[in-house]
Amino acid sequence: EVQLVESGGGLVHSGGSLRLSCAASGFSFGSSDMSWVRQAPGEGPEWISGIRSGGGVTMYDGSVKGRFAISRDDAKNILYLQMNSLKPDDTGVYWCVKGWGPFGSRGQGTQVTVSS
Repeated sequence: EVQLVESGGGLVHSGGSLRLSCAASGFSFGSSDMSWVRQAPGEGPEWISGIRSGGGVTMYDGSVKGRFAISRDDAKNILYLQMNSLKPDDTGVYWCVKGWGPFGSRGQGTQVTVSS
């Protein structure tokens, strides 16, 4: 059974930083592409970043490029999202997703709130 547990969210002021983590189990994490998806209040889910198996290829949505960094530790089965220069528009629930895109298995999510 795929299990993904996100953590690291919280309340931060505009311009601040957070690092999200996602602990994965129940599947071959090192062989899996992974993504981060977020959903702002009243909006649909938005894919914001992905990392290929092996970690050599990463991609970002334009809204976060240059501010967020996705990484993975295959020895520990953990996916990360370092978020810098946070803006109020980054507020939402963040999920890690198994696969490339917004529609794979996901965890319970972690709330990120950025105050202005």
